[in-house]
Amino acid sequence: MQLIVYRMKIIQLIGILILFTDTVACGNNDDGQSAKEDTAQVVQTPASATISDSFETGKVISRVICKSDPSQSYALYIPANRYHDTLPVIYFFDPHGDGSLPLGKYKTIADRFGFILIGSNNSKNGNDLATAENTWNIVSFDTKKRLRINVNRVYTCGFSGGANVAGYVALNHPEIKGVIAGGAALPDATAPGNFNFSFTAIAGEGDMNMTDLVAFSAALDNTKTRHRIIFFNGKHEWWPENTMNTACIGLQFDAMHDKLIPKSETLISNYSDSSKKRVNNFLNENDYIKAEAECELSTRLLDGLTPVADEFTRKDINLKSSSVYQKQWQKRQEILTTEQKLKNLYSQQFQQADMNYWTNTIHELQTKSNAKTAEAAMNQRLVAYLSLAFYSISNQLITGHRDNDARFFVELYKLDDAANPEAWYFSAILNARNNNLNAVKDDLLKAVQNGFTDKERLEHQPEFENSQVDLSEIKRKMK
Repeated sequence: MQLIVYRMKIIQLIGILILFTDTVACGNNDDGQSAKEDTAQVVQTPASATISDSFETGKVISRVICKSDPSQSYALYIPANRYHDTLPVIYFFDPHGDGSLPLGKYKTIADRFGFILIGSNNSKNGNDLATAENTWNIVSFDTKKRLRINVNRVYTCGFSGGANVAGYVALNHPEIKGVIAGGAALPDATAPGNFNFSFTAIAGEGDMNMTDLVAFSAALDNTKTRHRIIFFNGKHEWWPENTMNTACIGLQFDAMHDKLIPKSETLISNYSDSSKKRVNNFLNENDYIKAEAECELSTRLLDGLTPVADEFTRKDINLKSSSVYQKQWQKRQEILTTEQKLKNLYSQQFQQADMNYWTNTIHELQTKSNAKTAEAAMNQRLVAYLSLAFYSISNQLITGHRDNDARFFVELYKLDDAANPEAWYFSAILNARNNNLNAVKDDLLKAVQNGFTDKERLEHQPEFENSQVDLSEIKRKMK
């Protein structure tokens, strides 16, 4: 009875929590082949400072300590053999504070286009906006003093909660020329407007926030903000290299629009040819929805740069008017309606359903998410939606020391999202409170195996400080 009563209280908050909390842990590369020669011809490349530091190029440096505040650090990647060049920069914000992660994924693109990549090691989910502002000010100041940055080409990029930080920085610092946001849009309650930066939304088909990103991008259609949305076959995660390649082509095209670099007919031609091939491939697969989305993306990227943009516009119009597209679009809308109904149902069940109900529901969703059906992506999004809900409820209950109630939702969290390190970390906290030391160690090792890397959080977690858990082995196994 106590659990049911408490669930009735927290269900009133879950809708709000899901809006404001992101899950913790929870293209064609040929387009940019001639990017190096294009970016070398910069119209204006004002350097940010007189440089005295020396950093190795072509290698991800995982930890550069900020001189003005040693508690702040960042990962750094300077394109191979480009140390003496003044280059554009992308600042990355990972929800776990793992600055090296996106740099390792996208360093090949940095070499291709000549971007410096910087990833904050301090910005992470749970920080407030004042902390985000402080982190940005310190890292931005440090990097502009120590690196040859083209101050006319400064961009931010983030995933999940990091996307909110990337957007927050751009909204409050007019030097930011573009934002790449994946898994989330701008900070909560930010209305679409005439922003002084371009906005690239990146959405996994299985991401629970995909519909929100689509809605936000569509709302920008009524503004003067240069924007586009790129889809990829994935879930709530950092996106593949080829998706980032397209996003960076967008930044290059933005710079051409703004006459910050010369127009590259080679890059434009390479991209448009590859996009046409993707459209044809989608049509051959009878996927008119993806073909139309590709046409719309290319129209937005190429508009004002080449007459080829008009070809994509005409193709887009023709696709939308076809009976096949309209039938697929109707099916897509029905799926989205079903998805919302199921979310509403699950929201009600948080206050009353037992373990058996949730075990069956989660198993069914996971099975259907792996099937080759039109509903597979919807089921992936629902699995992710439940992960976020279980995270939010568990976090609230653990914070309120409602341990018995929390255990129920933590077990559901592990069942729904076993690859999420936060689920195992929560379990370890509860086991530490019960003085079950063997279970604590097992849970923490599973958290690390699934990507947990926050040593500072681990060392200062009160439950682990006050127990006899030996954290040395846990820390050794961290990356």
